Amino acid sequence: MPEGHTIHRLAADYRERFGGRPVRASSPQGKFADSAALLDGSVLETTEAHGKHLFLGFPRDEWVHIHLGLFGKVNFGGAPVPPPTDTVRLRLANPEAYVDLRGPTTCALLADGEKAAIHDRLGPDPLRPADDGERAWARVSRSRTTVAALLMDQKVVAGVGNVYRAEVLFRHGIDPYRAGRDLTRREWDAIWTDLVGLMAEGVRLNRIDTVRPEHTPEAMGRPPRVDDHGGEVYVYRRANLPCLICHTEIRTAPLAARNLFWCPSCQQP
Repeated sequence: MPEGHTIHRLAADYRERFGGRPVRASSPQGKFADSAALLDGSVLETTEAHGKHLFLGFPRDEWVHIHLGLFGKVNFGGAPVPPPTDTVRLRLANPEAYVDLRGPTTCALLADGEKAAIHDRLGPDPLRPADDGERAWARVSRSRTTVAALLMDQKVVAGVGNVYRAEVLFRHGIDPYRAGRDLTRREWDAIWTDLVGLMAEGVRLNRIDTVRPEHTPEAMGRPPRVDDHGGEVYVYRRANLPCLICHTEIRTAPLAARNLFWCPSCQQP
């Protein structure tokens, strides 16, 4: 499932290619056909992301709500616009470009109130300028749940996925099994600030890089990472490999329905 930086990047890409102009909207697959017909010829006025949720804003306070889930894909292309395949849930197009949405968990037309209800159930998002870590800290600091599970809970922090969870905990030397209430306020503030910076870089580069300059392949004289997620990381998907810092074997275990990765030496209880 894409992490939050990908959704913010998609919001910017939709806005850049289609914002402020009428779009042709269609649903070749048919599952979104009635709503696409209502939007066809309308102007895409704005786009917005909150965590892993993407919103496309149209006149009359109508919003297309998209959640990609595990299998959703978004593909942009330019003119000439090819005929769509029958797997496309939603196509937006203008004379210069098109974008196809396939396989999302959610693609629904919402009114303002329905959109607001989604925001209300999500935690603060490190990539939303108006959000900060205060509301998340109020929940984390009272919780017996592990900090690793809390970071993956979208009601606590919106947009953090398995990669950012593993990496930010490593970067701050925090055992993933520590209870939220055992974190200090200083530790939480450092985690939040780091997430803001790392995820902003993810939007800019369109990939996740979490290693500090002194630990890059060039600085350490090691081969670059080869993984379909791309980017240089400390522990994510590096189970049984030596830690880049202390050479202890990286461990993995299931937690919060995902595989957790951590260094038992660098991340002390």
